[in-house]
Amino acid sequence: MDMVKFQDMPYVRPDMEALKESYRRTVRALKEAASFEEARSAFFALQEAEDHRATMAVLCSVRNTIDTTDAYYDGEMKWLRTENASLIPHRKAYQEALATSPFRPQFEAEFGKQMFRLIDAGLKTSDERIIPDVIREGNLCQQYQKDSALAVTDFRGEKCNFYGLLKHMESPDRQERKEAFHAWAALYEKISPQLDAAYDELVHLRDKMAHTLGFESYTDLAYLERRRFDYTKEDAAKFRKQIREIVTPAVAAIRERQRQLLGVDKLRYYDEALLFPEGNADPEGTMEELVQKALAMYREMSPETGEFFAFMVKYQLFDLKTRPGKRMGGYMTRFPDYRAPFIFSNFNGTSADVDVLTHEAGHAFQGYLAMRSIPVTMLSGSTSEINEIHSMTMEHFAYPWMGSFFGDKAEKYLTAHLIGAIGVIPYMACVDEFQHRMYEQPDLDAHQRRQVWREIEKTYMPWRDYDGEPFLEEGGFWMQKQHIFLYPFYYIEYALAQMCAFQYYGRMKTDRAQAWQDYLRLCRAGGTRGYFELLKIGNLLNPFRDGTVAASLGLFRQREKAAEKEKLKKGKRLRIHASFPS
Repeated sequence: MDMVKFQDMPYVRPDMEALKESYRRTVRALKEAASFEEARSAFFALQEAEDHRATMAVLCSVRNTIDTTDAYYDGEMKWLRTENASLIPHRKAYQEALATSPFRPQFEAEFGKQMFRLIDAGLKTSDERIIPDVIREGNLCQQYQKDSALAVTDFRGEKCNFYGLLKHMESPDRQERKEAFHAWAALYEKISPQLDAAYDELVHLRDKMAHTLGFESYTDLAYLERRRFDYTKEDAAKFRKQIREIVTPAVAAIRERQRQLLGVDKLRYYDEALLFPEGNADPEGTMEELVQKALAMYREMSPETGEFFAFMVKYQLFDLKTRPGKRMGGYMTRFPDYRAPFIFSNFNGTSADVDVLTHEAGHAFQGYLAMRSIPVTMLSGSTSEINEIHSMTMEHFAYPWMGSFFGDKAEKYLTAHLIGAIGVIPYMACVDEFQHRMYEQPDLDAHQRRQVWREIEKTYMPWRDYDGEPFLEEGGFWMQKQHIFLYPFYYIEYALAQMCAFQYYGRMKTDRAQAWQDYLRLCRAGGTRGYFELLKIGNLLNPFRDGTVAASLGLFRQREKAAEKEKLKKGKRLRIHASFPS
């Protein structure tokens, strides 16, 4: 399909009946194929039809998240959800025909065994008996996005949503931070009845689907749906243990130094985002100027990144401004027909805006490369454990260009970014353990869920102090994490990926060219291999092995030692800096 700008991409409701007939025709072709060439041709013909459906579905979803109040796209999302669910038996018949094809060895020889690991998993996680539950789950998720997107409050004469308040929570004025924090908490408390009810139904729906499909619990189903072929929930628990024992004490030390630097008696939650008494580093320039700075950066970084980001800018494959009714958060997605990535975000004038232009662009860069080199769509992207390495590592590769974004505050940004990268890991473990507990005990009520969250939070983040805010003191903070509602069990991947990003970061300091080649090789591999195989392709240590967390943070610490030495030569000291394992 000819490439056009995002705003000019036409949305046409997919012809689902024609697609169902394509599935039936492909099943017959696979069963009747007299040669691998015939079977291969049928496979790619269906992929083209499925890619078109996916492009329309993604386009509709993006426009729905850009404006959750748009009645047309809201209605189209509901229609698509029902129609996509009706494809389940047709897709399953197709997967069975592929899985049992006499030409499976030839498919595996050309495209790799990972393709059939995905197909075999799909057969176990789909069934027409769960169609009504799949539709209901999607509707609940869509309602959650709308409820959170429409939440606004008056703050110092300004209409603010959640993202607008976060800017004020980084103010050097502690009273302003405190007021913004309480307004932020009040917004969540106001919509908590809807969120509690939605999550309660989601947990029970997912638990029901798991039992319908023959799984002992939803956790087992979710691990297979997330394609966690190489590790188990027991492995995840061991990884969280490494976080508790190694990362939590390091972050606690950072928080204590931050408290001393800010000169406060006790570090409250609304102090955590402020690392410098005079204020954090905010980027210089408008949204359009920041995008142009990113374009210059990526052109200088490598020929591959320059080509990629020029494509993004030329076809305006972004929606970055925060607006009333816009879904919270940020994401990267893809339009298969155009082989085009897309970046969605909510700029708010803080350093997080630059993080989007590196983190989400890391995802988009990988997608841009893989969609042009990997012929099988399902293999162009990997699982989240690998995908987040693409994004988090790009954040570190961008460090040399931060002067263009932050001017003389670039060093402040780098310090804050590194602290943020390590500081959020205990929270990631909280989210992961919370979700395991929720699906182990699906009948917990809203109050009990909050108790569980607060208990877990105190284990991984003992410094967290909500200044007596009742809603959060009783455990309401979990509600602000949309992954818990929308993408169950998706979060520990960020911590796993950060360990690998730190490895690349340490390698950059001694051999940036080799680190880049390792990273590029990982991006180009897409999802053609399993998790552990891809780690080897990227020349990375396995985060689950004992000692990898300490080793990864040791590489991080080496940079800090070098930076401290350099600053001492100049008669300066690092403002905040932690003791990590060496």
